[in-house]
Amino acid sequence: MSAVATMPATRGKLTEGAALAPLVWFKSGGAAEWLFEPKDMDDLQQFLRDLDPATPVWPLGLGSNLIIRDGGLPGVVVRLGKAFAAIETDGLTLSCGAGAPGISAASKARDNGIAGLEFLRGIPGTIGGAVRMNAGAYGREVCDILLSADVILRNGDPVTLPLADMGYTYRHSALPEGAIVVNATFEGESGDPEIIGAEMKRIAEEREASQPLRTKTGGSTFKNPEGKKAWQLVDEAGCRGLQIGQAQVSEKHCNFLINLGGATSADIEALGDEVRKRVKAHSGVELHWEIQRVGDEA
Repeated sequence: MSAVATMPATRGKLTEGAALAPLVWFKSGGAAEWLFEPKDMDDLQQFLRDLDPATPVWPLGLGSNLIIRDGGLPGVVVRLGKAFAAIETDGLTLSCGAGAPGISAASKARDNGIAGLEFLRGIPGTIGGAVRMNAGAYGREVCDILLSADVILRNGDPVTLPLADMGYTYRHSALPEGAIVVNATFEGESGDPEIIGAEMKRIAEEREASQPLRTKTGGSTFKNPEGKKAWQLVDEAGCRGLQIGQAQVSEKHCNFLINLGGATSADIEALGDEVRKRVKAHSGVELHWEIQRVGDEA
């Protein structure tokens, strides 16, 4: 019996040994044992119901805040495509498919005169990833706008979780392991599309000026400690431009690591750990990873 025959039937796309490096911002890391791109919600639910409960499941968005280790990911990586990217408005609420990029949600809100979601313009990933990690930027975070999230549990069951059940803290949610966010309902306030658009433009320009957006990077590397800025602690510890292999601490923004071209995920993770060690030695502050690191070492 072939390996494919042991996997559930699907109307979507199922690829064995799929390269993941092209799908993540760092452009590094190993392959997925299986990459599953469901055709629609029913396909996703049925696949999860039929999948061996012992098989790990990993949702993957745009791969912006992620290190996939060089040994790759065991189990099934689930990537939601266009079928999960619809955005609809109703009054001051916005219903967003988990596959939609944050910028698309912010733009839809602007076009419909819904203020308060402008910060999503500054979040590089998908809505699903943003909801899972309580993503934030420019003084706001997902918990400030979320009403509820629709989630498919690892066993294929759908559940709607109100904000109170998300267990949000700084850059963290209490979503069950293997659960996949498929939709989020946000609420904003009435606003002028021109003013909203101007704020989104300001955010975009500020990001462009201060962050190494045109490099292979993973976004903010470390969480800001209480009352402090991670980038400043990294800079003061003398880590600006620090390099391990082809991985480097960005000269432009010290809370970003970049792949200069040939970095392995091991290089990038080792650099992050070296930065944490130097910051601890210099200031006594322990930095915690904001970037998720998953998979097996080579």
